[in-house]
Order: sequence, then structure tokens, then C-alpha cells
Amino acid sequence: MKLKGSRHFRERLVLSTLSGTPISIEEIRADETWPGLRSHEIKLLRLIEEISDGGAVVLNETGTKLKYTPGVIICGKRYDAFDCGLSRSIGYFLEPLIVLGLFGKKSFEIKLNGITNDSKDPIVDTFRSTTLNILKRFGIDSEGVDLKIVNRGAPPLGGGEVILKVPMVESSLSAVTWIDEGMIIKMEIKLENLLDLVYHWSLRPHQGASSLLILQLAMQEGGNDEDDEREELMPPEEIGEQAASMLLGEIEQGGVVDSRHQGLLFLLCALCPQDVSKVRVGKLSPYAIETLRHIRDFLGVKFVITPDPSTETVILKCLGCGLKNLSRKFS
Repeated sequence: MKLKGSRHFRERLVLSTLSGTPISIEEIRADETWPGLRSHEIKLLRLIEEISDGGAVVLNETGTKLKYTPGVIICGKRYDAFDCGLSRSIGYFLEPLIVLGLFGKKSFEIKLNGITNDSKDPIVDTFRSTTLNILKRFGIDSEGVDLKIVNRGAPPLGGGEVILKVPMVESSLSAVTWIDEGMIIKMEIKLENLLDLVYHWSLRPHQGASSLLILQLAMQEGGNDEDDEREELMPPEEIGEQAASMLLGEIEQGGVVDSRHQGLLFLLCALCPQDVSKVRVGKLSPYAIETLRHIRDFLGVKFVITPDPSTETVILKCLGCGLKNLSRKFS
């Protein structure tokens, strides 16, 4: 598959690997002052190579052209610490690792070093409290999936450390019907590790049926492979006002997950057996819309999108591609 540009780089690599589709990407920041792949994108390629076998990566000298041939997802061993660098946080690497790890030969455990909390990517608390809970909806063993925060690390020096454990999917994911948004009955504000300025907002689930909403206290929505620099410092009063506004905005939109998790939700639905999955979300984010296009191109899965005027939400249905964990057959 021939692609262009640097946007949605992680998503393209994940879908290429899961579908076994070789890709070539051209014109990667070709017109910019510093063309080509960034250091964190190269690190992601190396990380995927680390957990795979038989793949191949070919880069031209300027890093503006990439050919990627996916291999078999191996995982299945305890890996040495992987240095995520300082240009992007550990959160940049977690989502691809989680999705790919589900379809490895065996369950795996990996230690990641770098930045745990910044304004560019979802903080590690978001993954621990929300992302991993979403996986459980799709039949993932709750005992096997875990994210342990050993040390926190803020930019510019990092020093953070987390340990990710991902269970192997025995055969395939489970299709879901998840349209009940539940009720928010309590809102809790946590101030953790003030030296690192880690602020964490969460919504407690209501009897297991509540929306899984969590917002890191970031200046803007992160994790969408953008290169723009964001201001790292704000007056405390503005931080509080902006965080409250973001939180209320997410609640007002409705849906069973926040806007940051829409893309992951759709991907998991598409990877399910050839059965119907049905989910409710708020207004579709630009990143989620592009995710739907990539899912169509790589997996051949199309979603039926139905607005619900009574709640101003959107219901999406799809027939999964029936992806099975073939990697485990090689053990």
C-alpha cells in the first residue's frame, strides 16, 4: 500500500502489522526545514521490530521515504528496558504496544523508560485507569493486563519508568454492544506528585456501566502524531479553568469513551470476529474519522454511522474482520 506524509504514522504501522500489509510511505516532511522521520518515530519502528520476527524496514538517507514489511508478532518474553527518548512521552508508545501485544505469540512484559507526564501525549495514568479498562470490554483477561508506574518523569529530563503487561488473545476478541453511557455520580480531583506537576482527573464508573472518561491535565488534546510545539507552562488559575472546561466539554458530548479513545474503540471493534459490534460516542474527532478511513483501507471494515438526535451522540456499527491470533500457532 502506497501512502504519503507523516500523519497517523503509528496507526499505519499498527494496521500494516496486524493485516500483514506491506506499506511504503513517501514525502515524509519532505518540504520542511528538517525533513524525514523524527527520533520518536524511528524509535517506534525499532520497538515494533523488537517484538516482531521476520519484518523489514528500509529508510532512505533523508528519512523521507520508508518501506515497511511487517513480520510475525512474537512478544512472549520479558524484554529489557526500552528507552523511549525525550522527544515524546511513553504514552506515545503505549497504545501501539497494547494493540499489537494482544496478537502476539504469548503474553509479554516490557519496561519503558522516558517521560511519563507531559502535555503532548496521554499520561500513563490515563492508560492505567481508562485504556486498559476498555480492553476488558472486548474479552481481555483483566488479570493479565496491567501498567505499573515505577517512577515518574517530567520533561525535559524524563527519568520515568513503567512496566506494561499485555495478555495474549487466545483466539480473537469478543464483539461488543456498548451504548449505555451510564451515570456520573462522583467526580474526584487528584493531585499527584506535585514536584512533577502531575494532575489527574478521573470519573468513577457507576456500577460498571459508566462511560470510561479520563482527562489528563494537558494544554491541548495529545497523542495524534502532530509535530506542533505546545507551551509547557501556564498560570495555575488558567490550568484549572482549562481543565474544568475540557472535562465539562467531554461530559457534554456524551458517549461511552472520551474523544481521545474513539480511534482505539473503533479499531478494537474492527478487529473483532465476524459479528456485529455497536458503540455510542460523542462528536467524532478528526483523528477518529481518519482512523475509520484507515480501518476501511487496511481491514476492509466499514462502519454504519447513525446520529442519535435525542442525545446528540453517534452510534456506530460494524461487522468485524475476524482477525485471529495466528502468531500463537507458531509456539
